[in-house]
Amino acid sequence: SPLTIAAIGCGSRARTYLEIAVGLGDRYSVVAGADPVPERRDTLRKISNNSDFKSFASADELLAEERMADVAFIGTQDNYHFEPAKKALEKGYHLLLEKPAAQTLEETLKLTELAKKYDRKILLCFVLRYTPFYSKVHEIIRSGQLGDVISMHAHEGVDAWHHGHSYVRGHWAKTGESTPMIIAKCSHDTDYIAWLLGSQCKSVSSYGRLSYFNESHAPEGATARCTDGCPHAAPQGGSCMYDAHHYLDKHERWLRMIYPHPTERTKEEVAEWLKTCAWGRCVWKCDNDAVDHQVVNMDFENGSTASLTMTAFDCGRALEVFGTKACLRGGDEHKIISGHDISIRDHESGETKFVDLDEINDDGYQGHGGGDYGLVNAMDAIFRGEGSDSSLIENSVEGHLIGFAAEQSRLNGGTPVELNH
Repeated sequence: SPLTIAAIGCGSRARTYLEIAVGLGDRYSVVAGADPVPERRDTLRKISNNSDFKSFASADELLAEERMADVAFIGTQDNYHFEPAKKALEKGYHLLLEKPAAQTLEETLKLTELAKKYDRKILLCFVLRYTPFYSKVHEIIRSGQLGDVISMHAHEGVDAWHHGHSYVRGHWAKTGESTPMIIAKCSHDTDYIAWLLGSQCKSVSSYGRLSYFNESHAPEGATARCTDGCPHAAPQGGSCMYDAHHYLDKHERWLRMIYPHPTERTKEEVAEWLKTCAWGRCVWKCDNDAVDHQVVNMDFENGSTASLTMTAFDCGRALEVFGTKACLRGGDEHKIISGHDISIRDHESGETKFVDLDEINDDGYQGHGGGDYGLVNAMDAIFRGEGSDSSLIENSVEGHLIGFAAEQSRLNGGTPVELNH
């Protein structure tokens, strides 16, 4: 019988995962959705292809009913993960839980305890583990080809437009109302670093700040909104790369994540909406406090060290792994420069070997390098106890521990934070 799923939050992540699930035939059935925006619920109803789909205006409404599915997907905003997750566990649901698990470390650890108490599984959406690239790197490290891993450096370039969209204008701009940048965006990265190294982290230090997206960098004459006749906006002949009018052309794809109706809109409607919505504001005149660059240093119990750089001013992920026998390099920039996904240089022979992966028809932000499909393709077996349990919350909380410790260190001027497991 199919694994049944009820969605709490019918935004872009729910639609992405559940569209994949429905496309896998009779393995999954989407039976319900809860969201305060009717258009999102209606879109998920269409995706479900289920005439008995039940629609609810809130998480509370759905969770007031008797358990109606095997799994509840929690895809609400970061500051509203814990409460619906807790109630769903109490109702007997397993959880597919979007990262980060919760807004605080305390809530995250509490969910781990509740999963054990109610004998439920919480599968965290750390989709990078399921990509061909990181899966292959994990395989190479475990094979011993690199020898003992001594150190690792990971890099995430968020992309300047993406950063402005999500962390200046968008839902994650104000850390007090969401989660810190290093958690909201880079919990993927801190997770896969710990997963690849196969060790617990014992100490973290971090530096970072908001340097560029503030009023001191606004060009002369910039208005509060791009739609207020700003001289740097396209209608006035301007060429600002952050001009909100780009939602009408080259950055139109981002609207599916934020526009009230996920699929139906006209350019005229969008232009009018930009006059009042958060995404029509000048990126240098918002109320954001999320950092636009941060570095994290990690010391692991197995003797390895790792570093992570997050910056708004690059695009794509990169990875370097330094072992006693060989070093590995890979990622988006490496592929552009070398033409190969991964290179491995042997220290003794000096020879470099290349690894090429099958091409992914990926949609960037939405596809996560094939990880979204990989997660959904694996999760029915995981929930039935037949798949790997490495991504269940009790086995994958390390990335959250690192991320929250990194933010604590950053706020205290880079003072190292010892992790307690």
